[in-house]
Amino acid sequence: ADLGLMATNPDYKAEKEKCASFFRSFPSSTGDGFKYLDMLQEIADRQRETLVIDLSDLAEHCGSDNALQTFQEDVQSNTRRYISLFSQCADELMPERSYGAVEEDSFDVLTRQREQAGPDGETGEDVPRVLPEILKRRFRVFFKPGGKAATRTIRSIKAAEIGHLVTFKGICTRVGDVKPLLEVACFTCDGCDFEVYQEVLGDSFNPVSKCPSSYCNSRRGGAQPQLFLETRASKFIKYQEVKVQEISEDVPVGHIPRSLTIQVKGDLTRSMGPGDVVSITGIFLPKPFTGFKAMHAGLVANTYVEAMAVTQCKTRYSDFTVSSEDMKKLKQHRKGADIYGRLAQSIAPEIFGHADIKKALLLCFAA
Repeated sequence: ADLGLMATNPDYKAEKEKCASFFRSFPSSTGDGFKYLDMLQEIADRQRETLVIDLSDLAEHCGSDNALQTFQEDVQSNTRRYISLFSQCADELMPERSYGAVEEDSFDVLTRQREQAGPDGETGEDVPRVLPEILKRRFRVFFKPGGKAATRTIRSIKAAEIGHLVTFKGICTRVGDVKPLLEVACFTCDGCDFEVYQEVLGDSFNPVSKCPSSYCNSRRGGAQPQLFLETRASKFIKYQEVKVQEISEDVPVGHIPRSLTIQVKGDLTRSMGPGDVVSITGIFLPKPFTGFKAMHAGLVANTYVEAMAVTQCKTRYSDFTVSSEDMKKLKQHRKGADIYGRLAQSIAPEIFGHADIKKALLLCFAA
């Protein structure tokens, strides 16, 4: 039984090497250089803030090597872990910034001062300042669906897809404000000025309450020094919450439309508006209840999707243009019989009858 368990456990060191091999070997579309190494150079030169991995590129890379037959399926079934692996590989392969590409900003200066600082604020003893990699990282990894990716309905996403990468289509019903989300919290000790960094992995966290420096640990008696959150030294990202509902043609007759909560982070924020029909690729994840609700929820958890890619399926009204073929069809319909009734029937076609109400709505739209 132990041997069977060991056989199913993945070797993430080998998986990380596969990620690094993909970055180093996948060629660019022009034929000169490598696509993802060029992206890393643009990130180093502050020309982009996202590392978008195309799943069709991953499929092409896996098809050329028999040892990578299951790699793409592993990425799509355990996406959260592979985002971390790809991010670590990108950190290791990150090239030096091009000379004169961009001047240093406050983030670069603050990071350099942190790395050059001594181990301990005042005493210089053996407690190191541990800087999380995510604090120094200036990019986010996203997965982009390939051209042959099948678009599913919200109703077809089941509990078996927890942790998987899913692509579905829906209409935005509610779009929240863009807010800052804490990723790395920085605390400063008022007794020794030692900085403590804590990575925030969920919606809530327990702040560090004790300073780990040797100076504070060696103190005996008296009030213990306190840790204060340093907002300027902490890392925040853009965060937005969107509610997406399945479109009317995907709802069976007599059923209520289902909806999903979408968490949008980084550069994907403000990519959707109310009423937009969008195709979303993201990670289907559970969200346990907290506080008083957790007492009654038991083992039941809510679900949400962490967005990786957003594609608009319907042209915005401001971008809409009428082609010559569309004008010919409109003229043909204009000559047809009962154009007023046909236009009214096109409103909510899944609802039978109510012709007078539909005609009244049509007049409201036309006005």
